[in-house]
Amino acid sequence: MKAVVLLSGGLDSAVTAAVAKNQGFEVYALTLRYGQRHAVEVAAAERLARSLETARHAVIDVDLGRIARSALTSNIAVPTGRSVADIGRDIPVTYVPARNTVFLALALAWAETLGAFDVFIGVNALDYSGYPDCRPEYLQAFERLANLATKAGVEGKGRFRIHAPFLEHTKAAIVQRGVELGVDLAATTSCYTPASDGTACGVCDACALRRKAFSEAGVPDPTRYQSAR
Repeated sequence: MKAVVLLSGGLDSAVTAAVAKNQGFEVYALTLRYGQRHAVEVAAAERLARSLETARHAVIDVDLGRIARSALTSNIAVPTGRSVADIGRDIPVTYVPARNTVFLALALAWAETLGAFDVFIGVNALDYSGYPDCRPEYLQAFERLANLATKAGVEGKGRFRIHAPFLEHTKAAIVQRGVELGVDLAATTSCYTPASDGTACGVCDACALRRKAFSEAGVPDPTRYQSAR
């Protein structure tokens, strides 16, 4: 069985790819250069794809930065120093308009071309940063769309399924599962504003959630941070 897995280079997507492989899928990893302000996560995805021995790793360009305004694609300051309690209370400026919809649409196109009906995405609705496209109802709606909008779906050749194995798990649980599956967690990146060598800032929302995840999982955090806190 073939599956397309969205691989960003982050913790959640890396462990999601490992889960797909563990379930017996032949993993076709898809990474997007979407106009993000740094290339660290793409390099991380390339390392992880090799480590996970994916069947193929496609890296394609879709420059959302030209049309979608976000702190991750535009010259907008990334929030720093927020408590974990504050994260997720609103939709932050790091939200990239329609990013997951674009990503899933591209993954769907590749899946239909491959004759695959399974698409994996590493979204999380518990320890997440307030993004509307990381919710169960969003994924359910996209799965319905996938089966309405494709030749394979309409002709009844199969039913497309959008898998989000960690949708309702804490990030600590994701870390623990990653350890169980032997994922190289040190090769993953979460930071919104990493240095060119991949060192994480240590103070953005993503770094705060990552620190919390490793701490709660009781697993040593392999991340190199610029800031101790």
